[in-house]
Amino acid sequence: MDQLAIADRRQLRRKLSFWRLVAIALVLLAGVAAYVYASAGQSGAFGRPHIARVDISGIIQDDRELVERLERIAETDAVKALVISISSPGGTTYGGEVLYKAIRKVAARKPVVSDVRTLAASAGYMIALAGDRIVAGETSITGSIGVLFQYPQIKTLLDKIGVSLEEIKSAPLKAEPSPFHPPSDEAKAVIQAMIDDSFNWFVDLVAERRNMPRPEAVELADGRIFTGRQALKLKLVDELGGDDEIRTFLDSRKVGKDLEIVDWAAPEASLPFGLGALAVSWLKSLGYEAFPALGSLEKIGEEKLFLDGLVSVWQVGNH
Repeated sequence: MDQLAIADRRQLRRKLSFWRLVAIALVLLAGVAAYVYASAGQSGAFGRPHIARVDISGIIQDDRELVERLERIAETDAVKALVISISSPGGTTYGGEVLYKAIRKVAARKPVVSDVRTLAASAGYMIALAGDRIVAGETSITGSIGVLFQYPQIKTLLDKIGVSLEEIKSAPLKAEPSPFHPPSDEAKAVIQAMIDDSFNWFVDLVAERRNMPRPEAVELADGRIFTGRQALKLKLVDELGGDDEIRTFLDSRKVGKDLEIVDWAAPEASLPFGLGALAVSWLKSLGYEAFPALGSLEKIGEEKLFLDGLVSVWQVGNH
């Protein structure tokens, strides 16, 4: 190939690369413009009198962003009421405690309704207790009042493969219970006392918020789950229904039925409208596979779940 052909080919490659970059820039600019437009509309909705709705779903943990969002809802005059929509099997007891207290701070300023959806068990029910009224579906699952502490025991496996662990401790109860040997009776007693203390706090919360004698709350706090219909008979929820019943209750608290319900969602963890994944796809289609750092755009929003400490969670089929 002569020098002129090589020069022409290089020039063609430079032009192609330039137009690829222009195309990517246009896509990103269009996405940013759409995001700004949507954000402006959302900000306008937040500025008008409305009912805020917050979704709490999945495993409950110590969620600082959610707590801060609830604090903003409490302080925002445009928010006339709050609906907590719950679909959760529970989570850490501390995570439920923190959210319960944050919701009660909102309730000190404006009406709060707990909307029990498919499932609000254990710490999920703990959060529901924070509402001024609990509305559940007839077949919703709730209850599972209790506290759990779990840890693995791998001593048998280590014995089979010929591995042992020696330890020197400052006191017998340090780092107990351990997965490397069965717990002593003294260690079991310490953990049980901790569980009982948190359990009693949970039961007191149920008795106080549901206005029932403590012995009655203790009887219901044996870990059982209930349908919405059963929970209503046991006074664990106030009413069966959905949006209409929630609106009727809020109307009784002088929150107009004509007010718009606005979702106060968590901020996006990635580029809006899936633009992160879209940008990666465009780059790959245009031949830019050589930028491994861009792969992180596809991973934004992925989470790893770690539950540590005392847990209030309903677990299916856990024997």
